[in-house]
Amino acid sequence: MTNHAGGKSLSSNKINYIIIVLFISTSILSAQIAGSPGAFSRMGFGGRGMGMGNALTAVKSGENSGYYNPAIVALLKESNASASYGILSLDRNLNSLFYSQPIDTNAGISFGILNAGTSGIDGRDNDGFQTETYSVSENQFSLSFALRIRKIAIGLTTKLYYFSLFKELSSTTVGFDFGAAYPITSRLTLAAVYRDFNTKYRWETSQLYGQLGNSTIERFPTRQTIGVSYTLDEFNGLLSAEIERSNASTTIIRLGGECTPIDELTVRAGIDGWNLKERELAHPSFGFTVRTPSFMEWKPSVNYAYILEPYGLFAMHVISISVKLN
Repeated sequence: MTNHAGGKSLSSNKINYIIIVLFISTSILSAQIAGSPGAFSRMGFGGRGMGMGNALTAVKSGENSGYYNPAIVALLKESNASASYGILSLDRNLNSLFYSQPIDTNAGISFGILNAGTSGIDGRDNDGFQTETYSVSENQFSLSFALRIRKIAIGLTTKLYYFSLFKELSSTTVGFDFGAAYPITSRLTLAAVYRDFNTKYRWETSQLYGQLGNSTIERFPTRQTIGVSYTLDEFNGLLSAEIERSNASTTIIRLGGECTPIDELTVRAGIDGWNLKERELAHPSFGFTVRTPSFMEWKPSVNYAYILEPYGLFAMHVISISVKLN
């Protein structure tokens, strides 16, 4: 690939295109489980979660999309809606949208959309002449439902993935997350999640390559997470920690915390990707929330997160707008 004023340059050879896009969408997006499918879905969700190092498995307060733990949706006290826009290096983007609400005092439901991709890929033929502009996108649509039975909350998230890799090559799959949360005390919460059960991409390349094409299955790594959170009432703050193991032999630690010095402002920080085998992959994040005065029955707020990618080469900026609905 060579750079031109018009954008990224790429041979029209479809094999090269697929290899390059796969590299962008997996190795760069997530070095935690390098080369595994669905890397975009492991980056995080929204300004608050990513600003706290994605250590929200056991966090029961504030907005919750079900992304980190579907069981927490059963503990919702009010409806929330949020949209976020992520600015990444190499012309990538990461966007999210969710709505959640309590059904009654013991149940809740949430719907979320997560999108990642890159565009403006300049296609050229073997002689260097421009042919067309390519783009790639990967999407997750999720529906979470949770129920509280006495003090224990349990939840299920059903996820639909759609990966548009090339105009003649795409894949759709369905996967599931299972979660549980147990508030031990009013301050201390313990939670666990099993993620990406039965999730896999199936690729059929016969339309591209004819008899040379084949059928390939790429399975998402399954992940098991145990987390704990503790509320610091005297400081109006929160601390959280979790450990995640996968069937790809990775063990990752995440830490996060936030405090609210005044009602209009919350500041937070975290560490994500602390892999016990590759500690250099650990990367910090910082963020804040600014709350505006209530508008009618709405309580809008703006979240911002600054996240260093692994090895500290690039930084991500995530901006979210959230609304609490009474």
